[in-house]
Amino acid sequence: MLLWGMVNQCAAQTTTSVIAGDFPDPTVIATSKGYYAAGTSSEWAPHYPVYHSTNLKDWKQVGYVFDKAPEWTAGSFWAPEYYHINKTYYIYYTARRKSDRVSCIGVATSNYPDHGFVDRGIIIDHGKEAIDPFVYNDNGQLYISFKAYGLDNRPIELLACKLSADGLKAEGEMFSLLKDDKGKGMEGQSILKHGKYYYLFYSAGGCCGIRCSYHIKVARATSFAGPYEKNESEELLKPAPGWKCSGHGTFVKNAAGQYYYLCHAYNERSETLTGREGMLSTLTWSKNNSWPAMKMVAISRPLPNIHDNFTTNKPAPYWQYDYHNSTPVVKQGNGKLSLSGTVSEKNNAGIIYGVRPVSDNFDMTTTVSDSNEAIKGLAFYGDANAALGVGTSGKQVKLWVVKDGRFNVIDSVALTSDTPVKLKLSMAPDRTCKAYYSVKDQDWKEMYAGKNIPVDALPQWDRAQRIGLFFKGKATESAQFSSFDIVNK
Repeated sequence: MLLWGMVNQCAAQTTTSVIAGDFPDPTVIATSKGYYAAGTSSEWAPHYPVYHSTNLKDWKQVGYVFDKAPEWTAGSFWAPEYYHINKTYYIYYTARRKSDRVSCIGVATSNYPDHGFVDRGIIIDHGKEAIDPFVYNDNGQLYISFKAYGLDNRPIELLACKLSADGLKAEGEMFSLLKDDKGKGMEGQSILKHGKYYYLFYSAGGCCGIRCSYHIKVARATSFAGPYEKNESEELLKPAPGWKCSGHGTFVKNAAGQYYYLCHAYNERSETLTGREGMLSTLTWSKNNSWPAMKMVAISRPLPNIHDNFTTNKPAPYWQYDYHNSTPVVKQGNGKLSLSGTVSEKNNAGIIYGVRPVSDNFDMTTTVSDSNEAIKGLAFYGDANAALGVGTSGKQVKLWVVKDGRFNVIDSVALTSDTPVKLKLSMAPDRTCKAYYSVKDQDWKEMYAGKNIPVDALPQWDRAQRIGLFFKGKATESAQFSSFDIVNK
């Protein structure tokens, strides 16, 4: 949960996600200090958020795999996968190669599961796309498997090859584990052995967006290389009530020997606004050697709110930004967060320093404590072409939208004094929002009164929007904030 030592009050809402908000394609590993999970970050930086838990149900973000993108990469940071050899932790991951934009699989290593990862470069480069790595140890021989041919005019296949003993080099010939001969999609594989069978769990259907069709299936074989027999049932894991399109996860075993599966799913109400959230399931084996069964773990808990007064010298780990289109400069301490930096030429939205929303019904507030001509305040941000926000500029409050890359102020109000100014964006379940401001602790005043601002066009195909602070101005200017709060309703 997003607590980080701050005062936390929780909205009285029930959710079955164990990691709320945008956390696709999770991987999980057990260590002597508990469990660690990492997930897809797509185009947000820092890259691959890392969470820690002692019981697989209560999670706290502790950092990222990469604070800075590896030199060879150009985006699409998808599907990390943990592995451990002796005293070294590995993250196998997918990213686009800078030279040709082809998705390849890289590997990074660290002595710790939550920080210190050093990139070791590309390990799998196969055709137009190699994504979704998974590593398996078969009686001392390491193998790496991945999804191939997703961009080719041919059936998708899950391929594999041997992996060197140090986990850093693919060896030998590629071979096929499973082919998508029915054209339904096949990716996000995870492999377990039980009894005489190797069980290959995978996700079929469309992963992302409102019209997703993701679901989990399984096949098995008596050798790692196959041939695999598919279980032709519709789906192995039924989503919990209120959720849909579960898939792409990995297994972990607790101290009692129970297998759990950490995957993702969409909330049926908030869908792409909150993204694919972290879900936990149990795996059970039958006594008659038939197929395994999976069931979502039902967890009832309030959603985490955020209350940040910037009293520490380091920003909390939940903040992210669009690293393609902005280079933020952030300083924090003594009750202030200072935000400045530069943006790409095509970015008219400014710098958004945001967090992952965990619901579609919340109030987000901040206090702007400095005054200059830069616009600064609160924003909802899909990417540089789709955003909206409310901010102060001199002695004005401006409500703005960016659509198709064009920045437009849709309402402005003159102020009699310039600081401090409180701002609020309120999100409603009908996918619209309202903007407010307050000076000298007076009552909230609505901007664009009587009109709702649509936000349903902000989320992108593979990632949820970010919500938070923004700055739009010269590199010599900055924005100062003295508070930031999100209260889920």
